[in-house]
Amino acid sequence: MKIDRRTATARLLSGAAGLGTFGSAGLFGGLAQAQAQASSAAARYPDKPIRFIVNFPAGGTVDVMARTVGQKLGEKWGQSVIVENRPGAGGNIGTQAVATADPDGYTLLVSPPGPLSINQNLYRNLPFDPQKLRSVILLASVPNVITARPDLPAGSVKELIAYAKANPGKVTYASQGNGSTSHLTGQMFATMTGTEMVHVPFKGEGPALNELLAGRVDLFFGNISAVLKFRQDQKVKLLGSASVKRSIMAPDVATVAEGGLPDFHSAAWFAMAAPAGTPEPIVRKLNAAVAEILTQADVREKFGALGGEVVGGSPQEMDAFVQAERERWKKVIASANVTLD
Repeated sequence: MKIDRRTATARLLSGAAGLGTFGSAGLFGGLAQAQAQASSAAARYPDKPIRFIVNFPAGGTVDVMARTVGQKLGEKWGQSVIVENRPGAGGNIGTQAVATADPDGYTLLVSPPGPLSINQNLYRNLPFDPQKLRSVILLASVPNVITARPDLPAGSVKELIAYAKANPGKVTYASQGNGSTSHLTGQMFATMTGTEMVHVPFKGEGPALNELLAGRVDLFFGNISAVLKFRQDQKVKLLGSASVKRSIMAPDVATVAEGGLPDFHSAAWFAMAAPAGTPEPIVRKLNAAVAEILTQADVREKFGALGGEVVGGSPQEMDAFVQAERERWKKVIASANVTLD
């Protein structure tokens, strides 16, 4: 049978349209199937043990918080929550382990701020992108405080600024190491006040505090829970809290903002994150469960003993907070001109 060109063209277009319709149906069918599978996985979640990876050693604040939440979550869901410590490289080793894990909600990161908001500006070649981690929830925040040796001739933030300006290059401050939060907080203070101070890095919080207690350095910009016991023994004095509001652990200590630096804030915060691609229903389920745990009185009490104030909030709120922290510390790091590799 002879078919003219017009008929052939019509048939070809009709066939292409049919294929397009079939392709679209297949595409939408595939999407619907994927969504159904994700919803089904979220409904079953968790049906096996969950692993919390803590990127710092056992016994520290982040480790205690992870174990507290893990125990409560295990009790709530009837599944084991295993806490695994993977310290090293400023928290990068443990963070990379989560970044490269299967995005199924069974491997989660519990971390302080460094690996999530600071390290990407300190290390030239991070083996992971912290911005691709999936935010789950902010757990708590612990304010940093300006701690001084008892005989330093300054009893407040205003007096410290005046003293540092009168003695350029003579005021020393200890830190847990180059690029640590205590180092960068000291750098931020010097930049914002236009003072010149000498940074003395140590390998960890303990050695830094020992030097302060021995009177061999003047200041330490560090976690309130680490220094409060020494204040009670009158071995140090607190000049100001770097929190937005006064700490519940030392309500008599004025904030640095009250001392004349309204934009000066520094805290050790702790958060939970998941690998990129973790299904949204699982993220929401985790967020809701942990948020409920954070309301429990015994959890708040345990966090409070560490100097921590519960935060909570949605994954989107954590996204916004962490991004703001990245931008803030990026500027401080640039002013300090410090890199770690």
